[in-house]
Amino acid sequence: MSKCVAGITIPSGPMSRAAAKFAIANMPDVLYRHSVRVFLFAALIGQRRRVAYDADLLYVTALFHDVGLTPPYQSSQRRFEVDSANAVKSFLSEHDALDTEIAEAWRATALHTTFGIETEMLTLASLIITGVETDLLGLHFDEVDHSERNSVLRAFPRGPAFKETIIEVFARGMKHRPATTFGTVNADVLDRCDPNYRRKNFCGLILGSSWAD
Repeated sequence: MSKCVAGITIPSGPMSRAAAKFAIANMPDVLYRHSVRVFLFAALIGQRRRVAYDADLLYVTALFHDVGLTPPYQSSQRRFEVDSANAVKSFLSEHDALDTEIAEAWRATALHTTFGIETEMLTLASLIITGVETDLLGLHFDEVDHSERNSVLRAFPRGPAFKETIIEVFARGMKHRPATTFGTVNADVLDRCDPNYRRKNFCGLILGSSWAD
């Protein structure tokens, strides 16, 4: 029987079950529960906004959006969002998703840390970013009422010291590729957690370029 949380049914078709199995096996629990909450908050807000979305595609994308932070990618020099996007692309291809769905999931995953663009994006990307903003930043509480938030947290708890713990998980997934954080909120993570990290400055790069003028 499908599980229902705050009125949202957790997708339970073959593709969604396979994605959940993969996420549980490959992610630390704090990251897995965060990913499911992203789906639930995104779905709740999608319903409130009365936008049509594919629940299975939203669920799979949410489960994969941070997979690039996990141990299999500890030698990668790509942005973790791109690793995550490539992983969801590969997974969806193996499950015969449509090319348009795969492209939308890739885009939503790759851009999920680029806050402020969601209003201009297609539905999936918009909802994923909104779900991330809700779970990490406490935004959109006007679109997810108190009882719904409590239901989500009972089913998939944040756990003790979630704020500090999730930042540490992010840092572990990026500390070996610090250059990839340039120009994103991920630079803030390493700035806080890695004493050896030195943030690049965009203006400094322009002023220090090889152009004579």
